[in-house]
Amino acid sequence: MIIKGIKDLVQEAEANIETMSVEEVIRVKDDDNTLLVDIRDIRELWRDGTIPNSIHAPRGMLEFWVDPNSPYYREQFGSGKKFIFYCAGGLRSALAAFTVKKMGLDPVAHMEGGYAKWVESGGTTEPKEPKF
Repeated sequence: MIIKGIKDLVQEAEANIETMSVEEVIRVKDDDNTLLVDIRDIRELWRDGTIPNSIHAPRGMLEFWVDPNSPYYREQFGSGKKFIFYCAGGLRSALAAFTVKKMGLDPVAHMEGGYAKWVESGGTTEPKEPKF
């Protein structure tokens, strides 16, 4: 039996993290102290593209890439920058931002509406080609 559903989890996450509108993210995306993090599955990036200059950190590896004690640690997560997470629609990114905040990564935020809202709002995109 489900005790706490996804809506409850996302609501809890959003109550504890910063949620930014697409317009706010567009204003800060080129700031040297900000890094956009695309947590979608790589197949979503290949199919739909991504935001230029964002990094890809798949949701399934995120905690491992953030933890400096993990063998999978990625130094960019120790940069001290503000990390703005996004996914397709804004649910996974809320959970991801909340999780890494609990791990000690700060400052973090997530983009409301995700990549779909970004595209709808006219945000710039670029293709992501498969690398085999």
